[in-house]
Amino acid sequence: MRTSGRLKALALAVTLLTGTAGLAACSGSASPAPSRAAAAESLSPTPAPAPHAVTPDDAAEVFAEFVATDDLLRAGGDLRLSLEITRDSEALLTTAAFESTGNRPPRYTWGRPTFYVPRFPAGERAPWFSVLVTRDGELTLLTFAKAADWRLGSATRLLDGQRAPAIALDADGYATALGSQDESVTISPHYMGPLHATVAEAGAGGVAAGLIAPGPHTTDIAQEIAAERDEAKIAGFSYDSIFSGNDHPVYALRTSDGGALIQYSLTRTTTTTTRTAEKDFIPVPESARWAIGEPVLRRTLRLSETHQYATAVPPSSAPAAARVVAHDGALTRASGE
Repeated sequence: MRTSGRLKALALAVTLLTGTAGLAACSGSASPAPSRAAAAESLSPTPAPAPHAVTPDDAAEVFAEFVATDDLLRAGGDLRLSLEITRDSEALLTTAAFESTGNRPPRYTWGRPTFYVPRFPAGERAPWFSVLVTRDGELTLLTFAKAADWRLGSATRLLDGQRAPAIALDADGYATALGSQDESVTISPHYMGPLHATVAEAGAGGVAAGLIAPGPHTTDIAQEIAAERDEAKIAGFSYDSIFSGNDHPVYALRTSDGGALIQYSLTRTTTTTTRTAEKDFIPVPESARWAIGEPVLRRTLRLSETHQYATAVPPSSAPAAARVVAHDGALTRASGE
């Protein structure tokens, strides 16, 4: 993980602590010399286990280093280095967390993690793994991905009333990652984001109705958009709010029922425009004042939100509506004139 010297020292300290425990467990009296027969048998080659791009032990080390480093950077208000341990939508949300609080983002208390590590072969160019852990007492699903180094790419909080689906594990404790076009589930990972965007905009009457269960992050959003559009019209404004996909990775884990837990992100862009630029003024919501210093704008207000989701998708053999089980999101950009 590329960090400054002090962060490398911190990561080294974590490694040394875990390594010391391992050395203590391995210490003891020397083994007796092998007999000639045993020595002869040892000449026979033993097949080495197939290497993996990431193991559960690797994942535990990455998580421990991230938690320690993240807390240090948040305590110091260091956004620049925080962006070196995050990526994709999580980097956008991290930036907003710093800038909206005057570089005093929240710090977290973590519980005991459960790791879901896909069995990637050695040489995999983009390995990743997920962690289910309590963060400030709330179950949170994290996903770390590696390019040049390991970074946090997604973090979603389990919604009230929802349970994290059981992840299928093989005999060695590894999970299974699904490809983007996998058709063994009712919604292939590649199409999860676009379908969610459709439901969030069109609601229960849209073409994707029935594919994703109604709720606060699907059909309720469509109702909210319709109500806000009506209010804007009465106030003399034009209003539009759309959801769109992005080029950030989609992660999918096989669940024990044959379905999948799919993690993805969407961008919501809301635009309000005055119809008469001379007399009407658009109020800037309090949540956007950190990005726009003015309380009102004369012509246009554009708000951009970043949303991350984790959705449980049933297997194709037992079709049913997919359920959004976890979410995190915030305003990440605002502009206007």
